[in-house]
Amino acid sequence: MPFANVNAIDLHYQLEGDAALPVLVLSNSLGTSLSMWDPQMPELLRHFRVLRYDTRGHGQSGVTPGPYAIAQLAGDVIALLDHLGIAQAHFCGLSMGGSTFMWLAVHHPERVKKLILCNTGAKIGTPEAWNSRIDTVQREGLPAIAAAVVSRWLTPEYAQQNPAQVEALTTMLLATPAEGYAGACAAVRDNDLREAIRGIRAPTLVIAGSGDVPTPPADAQFMREAISGARYVEFDAAHISNQQQPQGFTQAVVQFLKE
Repeated sequence: MPFANVNAIDLHYQLEGDAALPVLVLSNSLGTSLSMWDPQMPELLRHFRVLRYDTRGHGQSGVTPGPYAIAQLAGDVIALLDHLGIAQAHFCGLSMGGSTFMWLAVHHPERVKKLILCNTGAKIGTPEAWNSRIDTVQREGLPAIAAAVVSRWLTPEYAQQNPAQVEALTTMLLATPAEGYAGACAAVRDNDLREAIRGIRAPTLVIAGSGDVPTPPADAQFMREAISGARYVEFDAAHISNQQQPQGFTQAVVQFLKE
């Protein structure tokens, strides 16, 4: 399991696939690790060299004191790409990963071939809600919020029919260091790219979930309208749509990137 020492942390990553293929970078959501993309990997590796990484404070990556900033998380990605000698890539990020890649597309457009923004928003939630969550995690740890958070990741009907998947996602969330989770919450809380994304010129696909509460379809539709030429697809899913609709999600990603 390789690590890159960048920006004074050890960033855990996995780079898989044929070196002759285009690179696709995947970025995880808040409270997950790079393994959240496991359902997509077999098909993606047929078409791309895939780079996954654990966001700062998540998975096996290093934890630094918070609060974090989206610019800082995007800076980690740029440093990782430089470390690996990757000049350009496609980028697909979900939730916090989408926020990270929006910032990257605005400030480092030369690195971005195509951009996929999944279950995310140019601004997510309210400061009051984020502050409440940060306070709870700092006082009581992730077990205090785990059930409520995971209940938003999959639609209720789907979750009831797939208890093993709910358990696996809960385990992933609870493995996230509390300090890293709280630091990343602050990054999402302080991020507002509603005006900046109008400058994105990379071909962009916006993916939404009809049952997504944290980043509802209205947030996705705003991004589609703000980013020139952006395309839009909506699945019957909640917040972690790649887990709930793995086949449709993967097909949409591959089709957009292969065009």
